[in-house]
Amino acid sequence: MTAAFEAQRAALADVVAIPVTPFAADGTVDQDTHRTLLRRLLDGGIGILTPNGNTGEFYALTPQERRLVTELTLDEVGARAAVLVGVGHDVPTAIASARHARDHGAQMVMVHQPVHPYVSQGGWVDYHRAIAEAVPDLGVVPYIRNAQLLGARLAELADDCPNVIGVKYAVPDAARFAAFARDAGLERFVWVAGLAEPYAPSYFSAGATGFTSGLVNVAPSVSLNMIEALRSGDYPGAMKVWEQIRRFEELRAANGSANNVTIVKEALASLGLCRRDVRPPSKALPESERAEVAAIAAGWSI
Repeated sequence: MTAAFEAQRAALADVVAIPVTPFAADGTVDQDTHRTLLRRLLDGGIGILTPNGNTGEFYALTPQERRLVTELTLDEVGARAAVLVGVGHDVPTAIASARHARDHGAQMVMVHQPVHPYVSQGGWVDYHRAIAEAVPDLGVVPYIRNAQLLGARLAELADDCPNVIGVKYAVPDAARFAAFARDAGLERFVWVAGLAEPYAPSYFSAGATGFTSGLVNVAPSVSLNMIEALRSGDYPGAMKVWEQIRRFEELRAANGSANNVTIVKEALASLGLCRRDVRPPSKALPESERAEVAAIAAGWSI
């Protein structure tokens, strides 16, 4: 840990919002609605946002759209919150995206889990090292979904790249997370529970200090209620929030998370905040299934 990244580390220990990317009727990014949704998050008390995250349909956006989303977010957020820009794909593309984010004022990037079918542990280190070394002035946060990766590999990466300051850990196994974090260095990194509110209580008990959220697009106060409970060690209070959001998150996780983004956008649509449109391979929710999502969102008294 270096003093140069203290502010970035502090920002990560929070509800890390993953904003949706709203689309207009013609299928393009709806820039005005995007700004409105970002302001809603900021006004709701959110302190860190990740444009180009999975809830933002990162893999369904074109390179030009990813740059647009980055620029819109950084411009709208200004100094009101921290911005952790999602980057990924091949190494040159990830580096170009990270440099673009830096040039527009970002202080951190999140590196998406490599989706190449053949990922070796040494290759994982090489991939992240190349990106981190290209932007030494940015805080770098690997997004880990690979259950086979060893904590020692993350430590190896950070030995070479001191700007690797945090981890978004998204393996659905709290015991594995606890072991991985300790093997990598529990105090060395900021640990963000990358599977959002459903896993936040168990991951916090093992050392996480932040969690990601797509639900926060719909109800910022609900997510903030959970992290306040967790920060104070009030696990019964956190579990009350867990029970409150359980069905919503079950719908998102069903069928291999097929409707993960769809459910969030459906809830926003039910509140009149954006269109429900998502891009393939996601698909809008059938009309017959929309009422339950609307009822959940309405029940949060937003």
